[in-house]
Amino acid sequence: MNEYVIDMIDETELLSEEEQKLVQSVLETALNYESIGRNTEISVTFVSDERIQVLNKEYRDKDRPTDVLSFALDEGDETLDHPEAPNLLGDIIISLPRAKAQAAEYGHQFERELCFLAVHGFLHLIGYEHESEEQEKQMFTKQEDILQKHGLKK
Repeated sequence: MNEYVIDMIDETELLSEEEQKLVQSVLETALNYESIGRNTEISVTFVSDERIQVLNKEYRDKDRPTDVLSFALDEGDETLDHPEAPNLLGDIIISLPRAKAQAAEYGHQFERELCFLAVHGFLHLIGYEHESEEQEKQMFTKQEDILQKHGLKK
């Protein structure tokens, strides 16, 4: 069994313990799906639109809120390749107001949107992008496969 550390930080204090556990478990499904090894760590922070807008401006030079941001920590740095060192994948930041609005817009449950955004952020952490149509199709197919494997239907 793989050992994963998934830190959940709810800056908004709006998520229930069950919702946080759901996000944690879907990320465990994603880690297993992608065969990510033992001793892997991810941080997930739930924030307001205002907070994610500040981060989006600071790191992406886009002065508007977004739904999810990912900050990879371990981008193949060979000097960190020590058997005891944890695999620090990075941080996922999710805007709860964006998640709620998008769930309503797309006609599905808030929990599914929350999990979709978490998986989307995770895939970015491990190198997936959606700059081209082909990359987008590959990434979105993988997201949907992970969500389906976890039992989250459209």
